[in-house]
Amino acid sequence: MKTAYLAYGTRSPFAKAGTDLKTVHAAELGRHALAELIARSNLSHEHWGKIVDEVIIGNTGTPADAANISRVIALRAGLPENVSAYTVHRNCASAMEAMAQATLKVQAGQGDVFIAGGAESMSQMPLMYNNKATSFFDKLSRARSLADRLKVLKDIPLKDFLKPRIAIMEGLTDPFYDINMGETAEIIAKEFGIKRNEQDEFALWSHQKAVKAQEAGHYANEIAPYSVPPKFENTLTNDSGPRANQSMEALAKLRPFFDKKFGSITAGNSCPITDGACMVSIVSEEGLAKLEGAKAIAKITGYAFAGLDPRRMGLGPVFATKKLLDQTGEKLQDFDVIEINEAFSAQVIGCLRAFESQKFFDEHFNGDKAMGAIAPERLNPNGGAIAIGHPVGATGARIALTAALEMNRLGAKKALATMCIGGGQGGSISLEAV
Repeated sequence: MKTAYLAYGTRSPFAKAGTDLKTVHAAELGRHALAELIARSNLSHEHWGKIVDEVIIGNTGTPADAANISRVIALRAGLPENVSAYTVHRNCASAMEAMAQATLKVQAGQGDVFIAGGAESMSQMPLMYNNKATSFFDKLSRARSLADRLKVLKDIPLKDFLKPRIAIMEGLTDPFYDINMGETAEIIAKEFGIKRNEQDEFALWSHQKAVKAQEAGHYANEIAPYSVPPKFENTLTNDSGPRANQSMEALAKLRPFFDKKFGSITAGNSCPITDGACMVSIVSEEGLAKLEGAKAIAKITGYAFAGLDPRRMGLGPVFATKKLLDQTGEKLQDFDVIEINEAFSAQVIGCLRAFESQKFFDEHFNGDKAMGAIAPERLNPNGGAIAIGHPVGATGARIALTAALEMNRLGAKKALATMCIGGGQGGSISLEAV
């Protein structure tokens, strides 16, 4: 098989839903990231249009006015009509799935240059009418005479109009067990004995690392500043989530959000609902030549997705990484940079404990040897989603790009990006310096 490389990569700044990017459509966020990727290559749109084989973009919200959002993003970013595009959906790992499919196509010789990534506006995920309210609109649309319409209007279900279904809450609820993703983190916290102060300490650590990385300019290579329309007066140059003034005292004041009586998961030790987009190019060696000698950021050495109990979906990185390393023959200690997406502090801490627990491996992997501990300095060295945010359709590409750039910055050899996936899955992708 051909070797797949990660070449150019860019992303928008990430912002907490309902704030700086709340009016920006997911397709616009994606357009910005893709247009900037093209611009940073110093090659023309015409050149890219001639060499791009396909555009594959992850998204979970599926905006009604952009059903195949990948195609919308590709055209709005200036790629020609002859470049095909499709959208993928694997919950939190949608962008990682896009990267995996692009990698597979390169390896199989189906093309040399692919755009992959993800875009999400969690601010714009809609409120939906319930069945009674939609039935009312159906009856009203079928009424032909004024008398018929007045008859339908007489029975307008006002109470149902005031109780819309919240799309984002339903999307973050497991349909098999009817529990929210935060409740799955509560299960992990209880089973692994993870205390509230441990979770808050991890959250504080994430903010401290992210702020330090921002001040050092470590994110400058991946973030494309964005001026928010329509007035373009507010220009975001960094993620808005990291807090320089975050403290244990402030975190301790927050009440449990999901299990209000006995829980330990709060808004402070969870990732915020976020808007953002990230795009990368995945190419073959011939593709690098078509990009006129572009230098690859990293070689993609493998990827894997695995399933597990949806109630413990946060442990997905352990299952996916075990599967990946079984395929590649690598060991966890081989990786100098490890990005574990921070859906919840408890979820990441649970993964860290599971990675080194022989008891866990005896129970879940037929007694295979535990993968071992992850050194703190290797884990999310520039902070993670608790500080930066987690736009679900885009994060998979973000953590892979961040891991690759950090690997190069450190002069390291290998990097791993892994994440849990709502519904009981995990995804991992391994990278190597070139």
